[in-house]
Amino acid sequence: QVQLVESGGGLVQPGGSLTLSCTTSGIIFSTYVMNWYRQAPGKQRELVAEITSAGSANYVDSVKGRFTISRDNAKNTVYLQMNSLKPEDTAVYYCHARFVGRGYWGQGTQVTVSS
Repeated sequence: QVQLVESGGGLVQPGGSLTLSCTTSGIIFSTYVMNWYRQAPGKQRELVAEITSAGSANYVDSVKGRFTISRDNAKNTVYLQMNSLKPEDTAVYYCHARFVGRGYWGQGTQVTVSS
């Protein structure tokens, strides 16, 4: 059974930082492309960051220079370090694993940026 479990969300003030984690089981983690998506109320889900099995990372323009995606294959875990958070970063953040036509989602974790 495949499971992706996110953690680390919460309430943070503008300018603050959070680190999200997504721990997986039931997949050969090192072979999967790992993504972080987010969905704000009333908006479509958008891809925020992606890291390939080789460790190459890409980001949506709105988070470049502020967010960092990384992976630890020994722990089957992908991270999203979020710095300089803005109110517009408020959303439910989802972890996604992708490999050759297969894709799996986590349940999501809420991130709220507010003073």
